[in-house]
Formats: sequence, structure tokens, C-alpha cells
Amino acid sequence: MTPILAAGLVGLALIDSTSVGTLFIPVWLLLASGRVRAGRFAVYLGTIVVFYFAVGIVIALGADVAFSQLAELLADDNDSPAIRITQIVIGVSLFAWGWWLGSKKRRERKRESGRLMQWRERAMTGAGSSAALMTLAILAAVIELASMLPYLAAIGLMTAADIGWIGTGLTLAAYCLLMVLPAVVLIVLRILAHDRVEPVLRRINDWIAKHSDTLLSSALCGIGIYLVLNALAVLFLV
Repeated sequence: MTPILAAGLVGLALIDSTSVGTLFIPVWLLLASGRVRAGRFAVYLGTIVVFYFAVGIVIALGADVAFSQLAELLADDNDSPAIRITQIVIGVSLFAWGWWLGSKKRRERKRESGRLMQWRERAMTGAGSSAALMTLAILAAVIELASMLPYLAAIGLMTAADIGWIGTGLTLAAYCLLMVLPAVVLIVLRILAHDRVEPVLRRINDWIAKHSDTLLSSALCGIGIYLVLNALAVLFLV
């Protein structure tokens, strides 16, 4: 593996580490009252790592075929109306999804309910269930599958580098561990300096809650616009 590839994968992993499942939810859970239960976070983050690793292996298994077929379908010399119309529909759908995510009214409707707060307190105390945290981790990861662009890019880089299955597996494992590293650091800091870290966690929580939809919506709108313009260019200009 070249230093450039390693640096690229580290950068993508750090981008993935700021997602809802890998950072926002752990920070939110850290704001529960009482002492930090490291075992609870180990269950949650362990589930995230295993899930992403398993999904990554499945994607990598078919990455060569999938990427080559996709490249052939989207090549500029392929002017099939059916393919380009499908591309336009996908692009418009992504743009509409991004626009909806960035909707001011939707952001204003997002509020943490009292029941959600109560669930957090139960989940992070002895009365809570590890199964509930595992379910939360899986649901967060499944929801994010639709926007896992950095992860897909990382798998594409690994596949293109032809580092072999053992190398790909080890690299994927390291990538998934790096994804949760910022959350682990925050957990350790919370344990060691509970009161001093809480204001920082609240600022991080507020920033992510304020900007997460905006960042994702911008990315989806940008991808959607590109797909539509590319399809139109191929149909009418090429």
C-alpha cells in the first residue's frame, strides 16, 4: 500500500467518523446523567464496527464487477436513452432528497422528545438492555448506507489498488476501527474529566444537530445535479 493510498483512506475514515452513527449518537449517549459505563459504549461501537466491516466485505466481493459495469453504463459514448433517463430520474430523486433534508421546516420540527431522553437514561444505566444499544447501532448504520459515499470511495480505492483479499480485509478492519476512534477518545476524556468535558460534548452535539442535515443535503443535491447534467449532455450534446 502506497503512502498516498493510506493517507486517502485515513482521510475518508475520518470523514466517516463524523457521521450520525459514529459520532452524533455516541456524543448524545455520553450526555446521559450518571457515570459513564464503558461496557455500554463497547457494545454500541463494537456493533457499528462489525456491521460496517461485514457490509464492506460484501461490497468488496462484488466491487470489481459492479464498478466495471457501472463505468461501462455511464461512459460518455453510451447514449442509450433508457440508461440516461434512468440516470436523470436518479439524479432528480437525489436532489429532491437532499432538498428535503435541508428543508428549514423539517429542521425546525426536529426535537428530542421526553420519551427519547428517558430511553437514553435507561440504555446507559444498569436497567438498560445491551440488545437495545445493538439495535440502535444497526439502525443508525442501515440508515446511513444510503449516504456512505466515503466508505464506497474507500472500498473503490482498495479494490483498484489490488492489495489482495487479506490486505483488503485488514485494511477494512483498520478503516472501521478508525471510524469510531474519535468517539472512543471522547469516551475516555469523559471518564477521566467528566465535568470539564461535558460543555465540549454539548457544543459538539449542538453543532452536529445543526449542520448534519445541511452537509448531507448539499452532497446529495450536488450528486443529483451532476447526474442530471451529465445525462442531458450525453443525450443532446455528445
